[in-house]
Amino acid sequence: MRTFTAIGAWLCATAVALAAYASHAAAGLPQARLQTAALFAFGHGLALIVLAPRATSRGMRIGTLAMLLGVLLFSGSLAAEALFGLRPRPAPFGGMLLIGGWLWLGTAMSKKEK
Repeated sequence: MRTFTAIGAWLCATAVALAAYASHAAAGLPQARLQTAALFAFGHGLALIVLAPRATSRGMRIGTLAMLLGVLLFSGSLAAEALFGLRPRPAPFGGMLLIGGWLWLGTAMSKKEK
């Protein structure tokens, strides 16, 4: 899970760059999309940094994987729309993976305590 921790740090760095671009070079809907992408990438990057080293059970690993794939699809498609004009079709799937990943993690953590 060390790789997921590193990816979390890269997500945070990317989020800072997206937020800077949104603040200084974008306006209107592209700016809003980039800010949303940055917010989700930063928050979930931090979550991966904290959770990945603790993902010792299969359930925790599945949850962190869902979270990683979700943020890549969600934030990535919003950023691609803002920067390249691509339609953000993967965003809803990314959002569902994020929700599912958090639910899966919560379930795995509650089972771990017993």
